[in-house]
Amino acid sequence: MKNPSDMKNSSAVIDEGRRGFMRTAAGVATVTLAPGVLLHTLAHAGSPGQGGGVPRAEPVTDAVRYGMLIDTTRCAEGCTACVSACNRENGLDLQAMPTGADPALWDRQESRWIRKVKVQDNLTGHVSHLPLMCQHCEHPPCVDVCPTGASFKRADGIVMVDRHLCIGCRYCMMACPYKARSFIHANVEEKLTLAPRGKGCVESCNLCVHRRDHGQPSTACADACAAEGHHAILFGDLKDPASPLSQALAKLPSRQLRENLALNTGVRYSGV
Repeated sequence: MKNPSDMKNSSAVIDEGRRGFMRTAAGVATVTLAPGVLLHTLAHAGSPGQGGGVPRAEPVTDAVRYGMLIDTTRCAEGCTACVSACNRENGLDLQAMPTGADPALWDRQESRWIRKVKVQDNLTGHVSHLPLMCQHCEHPPCVDVCPTGASFKRADGIVMVDRHLCIGCRYCMMACPYKARSFIHANVEEKLTLAPRGKGCVESCNLCVHRRDHGQPSTACADACAAEGHHAILFGDLKDPASPLSQALAKLPSRQLRENLALNTGVRYSGV
């Protein structure tokens, strides 16, 4: 029988080994979790986006409510900078079409957290081009129908999916009036540490929650839109009257999409 002190020392060695592995893993670009499964670590920790910044120390509260204003008069037809930035930020661009898959079927099944859509007013004929993502409703139907609690809303208004609880029933996808959620149909062989993804789960825009939890002020889509010179996407705190978002909402006429549903969305659109 082993001496208890020997067992304690052995445990300490194992714990130190784990810590050493994590320190090593954090400094490389890719870690192999299993044959064919690659986990991309944060190559730019501390830089804007992709999990840089100082981790949150305090709990999430309802003192803030995150949201967006999208000025469709600034959203350029044919521009997909926000879509590409979202894909890079969350590792969606790492997933290629499976070998032998039907391209038309894959186009319908490929995960998209943001879609560029064209909206036409049936009365006036006015056409708007806009990015459509999870609207982060105050009263989210996806949360109401989820049987496991995987779909949930944080205190700060961000609507998310807990992948550990998601059973892939897709009730939330049917309940979402914006068709803003995607189901992962294929094996995910490459992923980012900040956005773990897996086959059989539902996913959607989470307002770059990893940035929120590291004290960063914007989202990947808003940054990309600004870099293109459009400045159509403004992110911020809806509860802070001094925030640029609240001030813009006070000046610009805006509306919710599907406002008849009374969901009090966190994403608002002007020029629609």
